[in-house]
Amino acid sequence: MVAVVLPTYARADLAFERGEGAYLYATDGRRYLDFAAGVAVNALGHCHPRLVAALTEQAHKLWHCSNLYRVPGQERVATRLIGHSFADTAFFCNSGAEAMECCIKMARRYHHADGHPERNRVICATGGFHGRTLATLAAGGQKKHLDGFAPVVEGFDHVPFGDVAALRAAIGPNSAAILVEPVQGEGGIVPASPDYLRALRALADEFGLLLIFDEVQTGIGRTGRLFAHELAGITPDIMGIAKGLGGGFPVGACLATETAAKGMTPGTHGSTFGGNPLAMAVAETVLDVVLAPGFLAGVEQTARQLRAALDAVAARFPDKVEAVRGVGLLLGIKPRCPNTELVARLRANGLLTVGAGDNVVRMVPPLIIGQAEIDLAADILSRTLSEVGAPS
Repeated sequence: MVAVVLPTYARADLAFERGEGAYLYATDGRRYLDFAAGVAVNALGHCHPRLVAALTEQAHKLWHCSNLYRVPGQERVATRLIGHSFADTAFFCNSGAEAMECCIKMARRYHHADGHPERNRVICATGGFHGRTLATLAAGGQKKHLDGFAPVVEGFDHVPFGDVAALRAAIGPNSAAILVEPVQGEGGIVPASPDYLRALRALADEFGLLLIFDEVQTGIGRTGRLFAHELAGITPDIMGIAKGLGGGFPVGACLATETAAKGMTPGTHGSTFGGNPLAMAVAETVLDVVLAPGFLAGVEQTARQLRAALDAVAARFPDKVEAVRGVGLLLGIKPRCPNTELVARLRANGLLTVGAGDNVVRMVPPLIIGQAEIDLAADILSRTLSEVGAPS
């Protein structure tokens, strides 16, 4: 029998009917602590009252008018993002993959406008993930994602993540940009060192390349800073964001300096739905909350508490947990059993998590969790690990 919904997901047999804060309620009434957060999307949890109010108010006014006209909400959100980042300009879209497509196009167009169209190749890191479009899959370069979708989009070269010497050696006359995630999320919660990110900035400057950061997962407070690259004290030329920006509403953005964006003139890029009034009303409210005094400091404190709790559990089960790693509230546990088994067992015990590469279980809770949620997550994790058989 053909599935009415294309079966591209290995879905759990579980459906939710409502959410509140850090909790989801299934159709059978059971409550789950949500440390998946829609894969790092529900930054302010479920049904945050300010987001509900903003969306409801805008829904009574205007949903869509297209980008053939000014959208005042875009101008307000862009101004906020620019005021708190390196950027001079922003393009709004609907998803992280679209944001990264814009980043790639912008880098190529920059060199084209500069009289060097041959400079069109982007150097990327192995283990990266930048989306599911053909170009962003090619940028990620992972065989498991590319299998069956040949021919692979040309224009991407890959070097080991964290290897500055390999990256330098890969730079050639056709190189246009460097693209990395400050923390590889899908790749297994692998943080880049500050020194590595600073070296990328120096190499980009030395060879006239554009530095692109994929902060789709790390942006909007996930690491305790508005953007993860702030931890290294450097800035990119172009950056893609999404996920937390809409707090659950589909919205993404490409941020760039004026110089990097100089080739993006009318007609070079577009989006029918991108930056519509509904999305902008929600994004503006997310920024109101995240940029309020003390919010990001609170995320940093919460992140330290969660990391300490996870480290303590791992110390209790050294035969079952190989490592805990990550930054801020983007954390990963590497079990000695298959991560799929641990994700399933945690779910059965009431804790939702997400799998990632390198056999990692990802914990990306809403940024609004507190000590009660941390204690409950640690208790469920401990109980679940005690149920998992030790490796032979």
